Amino acid sequence: MASIITATTTSGLTQSADNSGVLQLASGTGNLVTVPSVTGTAMVSGNMPAFSAYMSADQTPTANTWTKVTFNTEEYDTASYFDATTNYRFTPLIAGYYQINCMLSAQPGANTNDIGLYKNGSLFKFQRVLGASNFIELVINYIMYFNGTTDYAEMYFRSNTNAGYINGTSTYSTFSGCLLRTA
Repeated sequence: MASIITATTTSGLTQSADNSGVLQLASGTGNLVTVPSVTGTAMVSGNMPAFSAYMSADQTPTANTWTKVTFNTEEYDTASYFDATTNYRFTPLIAGYYQINCMLSAQPGANTNDIGLYKNGSLFKFQRVLGASNFIELVINYIMYFNGTTDYAEMYFRSNTNAGYINGTSTYSTFSGCLLRTA
């Protein structure tokens, strides 16, 4: 058996029995939301982790070496899963699928420039720009799974010859993510 919970202007909230097997939330004029059987964690917009961070200053990476980008300033971090002080990484404690985004603006002065999305300390995905000598924009947007305990994500940059610098402002170089759905 299930229940229909209805909000009315005369009686307030009322509950009635139903044989549909679902919970229905209704107004006096009709159904608003039907909630089917849920297994695991039911997420609502108020408890879905999200973060956005940026660099507070330019960063000069080592030439021809993957260098971790120091996103050291948070715009927001709804669940405190982003570390902007030591590791510059996102470690969500809710298992699920997350949209991860990174944008870097760099003055590389080199022929090959890469942005790398690292998962658990290893290169996971990357994007390459070839033949650029002026400012370049490197972007990664990817949906990835996190186990909710030990998985984490970081961003790295590599320029093949001249290190140049990464433009460290909230407008040009950002790292963000949010939970799309639980596992």
